[in-house]
Amino acid sequence: MGFVEAIRLSLRGLAANKLRSSLTILGVTIGVGAVILLVAVGNGSSVAVQNQIKALGTNTITVTNSGFGRGSTTAQTQESTITEQDVKTLQDAGQAPDINSVSPVVSTTVDAVNGQLEEAALVTGTTPSYLTAEDDTLEGGSGITEEDVTSHAAVAVIGQTLLSDLFTVGQNPIGQTINLGNAQFQVVGVLNSKGSSSGVSDANDVAIVPYTTAEDQLTGYSLSFNQIIVQSKSASDINAAEDETAAILAAANDTTVANLPFNITNEDSLLATSQSTNSTFTVLLAAVAAISLLVGGIGIMNIMLVTVTERTREIGIRKAIGAPRSAILGQFLTEAVIVSLLGGLVGVIVGLIGAQFKIEGVVPVVSHASVFEAFGVSTAIGVFFGFYPANRAAALRPIDALRYE
Repeated sequence: MGFVEAIRLSLRGLAANKLRSSLTILGVTIGVGAVILLVAVGNGSSVAVQNQIKALGTNTITVTNSGFGRGSTTAQTQESTITEQDVKTLQDAGQAPDINSVSPVVSTTVDAVNGQLEEAALVTGTTPSYLTAEDDTLEGGSGITEEDVTSHAAVAVIGQTLLSDLFTVGQNPIGQTINLGNAQFQVVGVLNSKGSSSGVSDANDVAIVPYTTAEDQLTGYSLSFNQIIVQSKSASDINAAEDETAAILAAANDTTVANLPFNITNEDSLLATSQSTNSTFTVLLAAVAAISLLVGGIGIMNIMLVTVTERTREIGIRKAIGAPRSAILGQFLTEAVIVSLLGGLVGVIVGLIGAQFKIEGVVPVVSHASVFEAFGVSTAIGVFFGFYPANRAAALRPIDALRYE
């Protein structure tokens, strides 16, 4: 029996019980579609997290004051601080040759008001270098200047969310006055959109002001900044810049780098950690989906065993008139492979269609490798789980098969 004849007989056998064949194909379809879609969700989640990390800034190191005191080389425990003098020391090329800029940060959340329009906003008090370090760009107007910091100017650069919430469409905000808390600020610039809302924070719902003005009118003066954003001269210098930052702050706080009470993170380490975590997450999702594909394979074996039982007399007749063992084996194995191929093909289509929609806020990113792998595995499952029933059919003795009722 030729290959074409085996396919013809297999299709006729599947058509003889359309509902059963369709349900078996559906099992494989669900497995393949689930693998493609869940891997796409894992990849999409990974891309989203990496984009958010990259949006934090270019070659940046973030130093956050934990506020829980510090470990000291002496018995005395004092409050840990990041002072203006620390910022000046970090900006000294002689002591920190790999650091490009240092941006101190004081921050608070206040109500931003423009007439009858109101929105809660994060106010970031800082210096001009902050925009470059955080990779922020201007849609219009200008950023804050060193003169603004020195003169304690009440000026602000606002994000896109604040723009849309406080101003009507088409209204030019530049030069307009808004209230941040109880203080009035003049809008001098508007940032381009950056990142997206994550449900926890919105990178565009911000107002950037001189830190001196923020201390005067919003937060009150403090001996310590909440944060500093350190930008290295290049991506290759980021680890050296981190070491220099830690050493200088440790010396300023009379402690060691190991006992430094600040949280110091850099973009590269965050990216590496997120990539590792998301890779594990994606593998776990794929493993869960693969279980449904395995169940589909077991369904193929189950249905093929039933089919062999139902067609025992047909097998006996074919063997009695001279059909070789290979012909019987080929017929039933072909039937199992056709089921898995049809299920795999429909599963690929379902997976690709499903990946066009957002899932819990995540935009799936289809991996071409996962498509080919899922389809290939579904075919292999058809061969693997179809071989035992096909071999069982081929092994039947003609006399036993003809006697079967």
